[in-house]
Amino acid sequence: MDVSIKKMRWLLFLLGFVKIPMIRFTNPKLLAIDDNSVRVKIKLRRRTKNHLNSMYFGALSVGADIAGGIQVFYFSKKMDRKVSFAFKGMNAQFLKRAESHIVFESNEGQKIQKAMEKSLKEGSRINDSIMVEAKNDQGEVVATFEMIVSVRVS
Repeated sequence: MDVSIKKMRWLLFLLGFVKIPMIRFTNPKLLAIDDNSVRVKIKLRRRTKNHLNSMYFGALSVGADIAGGIQVFYFSKKMDRKVSFAFKGMNAQFLKRAESHIVFESNEGQKIQKAMEKSLKEGSRINDSIMVEAKNDQGEVVATFEMIVSVRVS
């Protein structure tokens, strides 16, 4: 099944509106998604700033969460399967202040897809780690996130 970016943007909107209000609060934009990568942008604005006029670490975490997690929903739509998904852990490295809009990028699509296929085959929950990078307007990496994905496909 083919999944359009328009459909995934709608899913992200619904997820923020119905299930996870913090997503709606930070108002992320899905820039691109495919089998290999995902890119999500969160603007630096009043809602996402801290007292130092840089992006609050909570907003950075929301961006990493979306960049790491939206591909699970993307593949569940492609596989036409239900998925139980959560993050089991996260390790973040904040390298410099995020003083502009931030783009979160993950190139771990194949890893997520393999974990989901393994879960479907074995009928068990699979845990795997993926990497997400947060980049500023100049393309500099301001933070890296190692997200531990826990997924079960039925």
